[in-house]
Amino acid sequence: MTSQSFLIVDDQPIFLEQALRYLQSCGKLGLFIGDILRQHIIEQEQLKLGDPQIENALVEQAIIDFRIQSQLTDPKRFQEWLNSKGIDYPTFHNQFAYNFKLDKLKAQVTSSHLQNYYNERKIFLDRVVLSRIIVDNPDEAEKLREQIETGDSFEQVAREHSLTEERLANGMMGAISMGTLPEPLQSEVIKAEAGTILGPLQVEGRWGLFRVEQFLPSSLEDFQVRQALQNELFERWLGERLQKLNVKLLS
Repeated sequence: MTSQSFLIVDDQPIFLEQALRYLQSCGKLGLFIGDILRQHIIEQEQLKLGDPQIENALVEQAIIDFRIQSQLTDPKRFQEWLNSKGIDYPTFHNQFAYNFKLDKLKAQVTSSHLQNYYNERKIFLDRVVLSRIIVDNPDEAEKLREQIETGDSFEQVAREHSLTEERLANGMMGAISMGTLPEPLQSEVIKAEAGTILGPLQVEGRWGLFRVEQFLPSSLEDFQVRQALQNELFERWLGERLQKLNVKLLS
């Protein structure tokens, strides 16, 4: 590897070979090379698909939104912030433009697989709001169910008898991913309707009554859901590309 100046520190050059040795000594060379390879794959794919045209007005609006959110609307304060990051405005602008281009690449790379991936992940994306009453044995759980069926409110029974902290909120657990529900609760919830009381069911060594409050189904049309799945698929695609690279570190 030909030595060339990489940094100047107190008028003393640090050569590229020296910088790489530093990174290797502290165990960060692999991460450094990994970031380079990721960027290489991204740029090669962008060249293959064609550099997308990003409207400057779109970038400028995103920067304005960022400055408002970050309380950097004052020009002097914004310039001080740029200086603290060691960048100038054109570089900052290019970073925002790059993010837009990267989003377009993610959409292109993942579009043909997104629906199938969503179908696979749907049970973890769909949520359900549950309330519960947890006790130590099935006989007690059965008695509490009978109390509810004969007039006591679920909320009252939860407050008076449940062993979990949700009793302070009338048994309300909040929204939970369907895919993370333990068996047999998941199987019962999937078949239930809102308002149904399930149980007694044995869950994690105790016995519980569960009331289905509300179903919160996911949708691929939801921007956050779509973006999260695109990111997951894109990282999988990048990982597969990285494994296929033949990389040599010259010395």
